[in-house]
Amino acid sequence: MFDRYEAGEQAILVHINFTQKGEWEDLTEFEMLVSSAGVTKLHTVVGSRQSPHPKFFVGEGKALEIANAVQVNGANIVIFNHALSPAQERNLERLFKCRVIERTGLILDIFAQRARTYEGKLQVELAQLRHLSTRLVRGWTHLERQKGGIGLRGPGETQLETDRRLLRDRVKAISRRLEKVAKQREQGRRARTRAQLPTLSIVGYTNAGKSTLFNRITDADVYTADQLFATLDPTLRKIFVKDVGDVVVADTVGFIRHLPHDLVAAFKATLQETQEARLLLHIVDASNEQFRDNIHAVNIVLKEIDAHHVPSLLVMNKIDNLEDVPPRIERDEEGTPRVIWLSAKTDQGIDLLFEALTERLARTMVSYRLRIPPEAIGQIRSKFFQLRCILNEEYEQDGNLLVDVRLPHTDWLKLEKRVDSTLGNFIVNQYPVTV
Repeated sequence: MFDRYEAGEQAILVHINFTQKGEWEDLTEFEMLVSSAGVTKLHTVVGSRQSPHPKFFVGEGKALEIANAVQVNGANIVIFNHALSPAQERNLERLFKCRVIERTGLILDIFAQRARTYEGKLQVELAQLRHLSTRLVRGWTHLERQKGGIGLRGPGETQLETDRRLLRDRVKAISRRLEKVAKQREQGRRARTRAQLPTLSIVGYTNAGKSTLFNRITDADVYTADQLFATLDPTLRKIFVKDVGDVVVADTVGFIRHLPHDLVAAFKATLQETQEARLLLHIVDASNEQFRDNIHAVNIVLKEIDAHHVPSLLVMNKIDNLEDVPPRIERDEEGTPRVIWLSAKTDQGIDLLFEALTERLARTMVSYRLRIPPEAIGQIRSKFFQLRCILNEEYEQDGNLLVDVRLPHTDWLKLEKRVDSTLGNFIVNQYPVTV
């Protein structure tokens, strides 16, 4: 549907330093994005401006410099580390005589390469179509012509109008499919809510080590790599937390500075896991010199998806890349864990993370000593094992089982219903209730 220049793998990169802080981008991160997209960098053009030029984004002299670099290096694509308007892209392509990609298009291309699941591919395609809908004119030379031929002569749709209609139809079709997926996710969330399973959502800047930590605490096998957006499709796993029970952990897509709005809208169903989580694990690459800016960028995205109200635990990861930084827990004035320093790669501080999760997620706990008769041991003991709540057990001479258990009060109430409310008859001693 889109008659565009053929994409190339040999690129000229353009990075402009603006004095306006809101326009600031990181050159190193840009080069990592380009590398993650599988593009070969031939040359980088760097410049400075107070504000973007309305026609070429860069100044006319800098635009001619880029055009010359394209010819000298034989590049077939120019990538800007900034957001360009459709008109600016069109003007630059006419001048460079090759395809121009801006930062949003580059991120969308990486997402398209990473998508593996049916839902992920639909979300990326929807974001791409929404992004391209404003850039449909670019690269065409015949859009103003009306369709001709037998039965099509005279007033009618121009080619541009036809393509816009086809694009709208495709967007509607994808949106309908994603609505079905969203309903399925909502059913899963309702089931977890009924089971009173707390949810942890792992969020953070891209390449902060989220999936490495996810694999470490869940024994999962999620793909990890030292590249941006290694993880795209969300993954859910269960972990066991002492004094809490089973907890669902969601590994989500990494955030980035100036995350495209089309992408946020397309991934709405996926990001809803973050909105409804009990606690956010905000993973930060502590070895990155700009980690404070990255924390701020993630907080901006959390506000965009209406998840800024969810309590969070800051996890300073990759301390193995720092000198003399031991794993530790930082607490606030009330003694509540707020920051964990650890290394998911080397396992340093993982025990401290679980300690902090226990404190942040612990519900009202009950502790009992029960004497279970032989005929009821098989049924009740197996349920205690499923809840992993047995502290100690021993058999008496008459065959009764003496067992000490500690579990959330809600789990105890559910267990009483399963064994016909006879569980309370076996209680020998009740220990103080803790919170």
